[in-house]
Amino acid sequence: MSSSSSLSLWSEALRWIPGGVNSPVRAFRAVGGHPFFVKSAQGATLTTVEEKKLIDYVGTWGPAILGHAPAVVVEAVREAAGCGMSFGTPHALEVEMAQTICRMVLSVEKVRMVNSGTEATMSCIRLARGATGRDRIIKFEGCYHGHVDSLLVKAGSGALTFGYPDSAGVPAALAALTMTLPFNDLAAVEQAFDKYGSEIAAIIVEPIPGNAGLYLPEPGFLEGLRELCAAHGALLIFDEVMTGFRLAPGGFQERCGIKPDLTALGKVIGGGLPVGAFGGRAEIMDQLAPTGPVYQAGTLSGNPLALAAGLAQLGELERIDGWKKLEELGALFEQGVREIIKNKPFTFHRMGSMFCLFFHEGPIRNLADAKKCRMEEFGKFFQGCLERGVFFAPSQFEAGFISLAHTPELIGRTAEVVAEILKTI
Repeated sequence: MSSSSSLSLWSEALRWIPGGVNSPVRAFRAVGGHPFFVKSAQGATLTTVEEKKLIDYVGTWGPAILGHAPAVVVEAVREAAGCGMSFGTPHALEVEMAQTICRMVLSVEKVRMVNSGTEATMSCIRLARGATGRDRIIKFEGCYHGHVDSLLVKAGSGALTFGYPDSAGVPAALAALTMTLPFNDLAAVEQAFDKYGSEIAAIIVEPIPGNAGLYLPEPGFLEGLRELCAAHGALLIFDEVMTGFRLAPGGFQERCGIKPDLTALGKVIGGGLPVGAFGGRAEIMDQLAPTGPVYQAGTLSGNPLALAAGLAQLGELERIDGWKKLEELGALFEQGVREIIKNKPFTFHRMGSMFCLFFHEGPIRNLADAKKCRMEEFGKFFQGCLERGVFFAPSQFEAGFISLAHTPELIGRTAEVVAEILKTI
């Protein structure tokens, strides 16, 4: 299109796309106004169609760990594209990516590629049910696992109240197989197993929930989930679509020392292209077709462009010890923010290169706490930062991401903007 205005593009988008966006959070409903449209992205900077430069802490919601359009990834995609966009048959990059994931994520002995994080979690749930012969699933409030029917479920009014659909089109009978419990409440999980242990196929959890802001597991919580699953013959599924290869080479499970039975992956392993993967113990993964009875398939799974991009990105992270540098940048960012909010009614959480500033004095240990945030203030904060060239996620309930392209100078500039805006709220 020839239009150079975000407003005119937004008007056209509303005409042709439901809600004007292809993923709901992009619509800015939580912060007011209309979204800007991007012309290009390079390093840690987005350029809008109006040629405005923005320091970006969304990073396409996690994949841009090296920054936008890193030369090593762009070149890998260019080379792969010259050999063909998709094959529909096996190719060498599939084997290389599988070997790489299994080498880096110690709980994964076999892995299958898919096209999105949603596909990965959906496949984990089906595989867990097929491998155990059970139907019930436990998830946690505030943990988002994609738009999977079984997982689009709200919490009930009690620890053992079965959920109800969080979306039209999800059958109540299917939602009834999912129990939604408070994160960090191990007693509620124990109660669920006491009552339904022989019917529970799996627990699925974001070990670091990043879709309700960012809150952290309390000591013993994840360890308790591991022990309960082992004791009752259920599977433990870590959704590391967001944290995998970002918080450590082997994901958060490397940092916490807990081995899940299955792991859902995505984002970083696609280098910015659509991708997902799931893997785990060999005897479980071998339940998948064609070797087992659990069917899963995908025409574009293992797409050569996505795998070339992901392998290039992972290779570069290993070459430069990117995780150490990300930790240093994250600590620098945290130091600046904590100085600004000292003695003020805010809570700041960080894990590696992921972070969230909550507009609530805390503590924030679960979704109920996060929902106490002052949403109107957050909206003013978001818009003020955006006007001054800093782009945070347009929702209080999303994590932010730091990339290796975020220099100390950019982080310092960000701190100046944050301090300036918070003084006005």
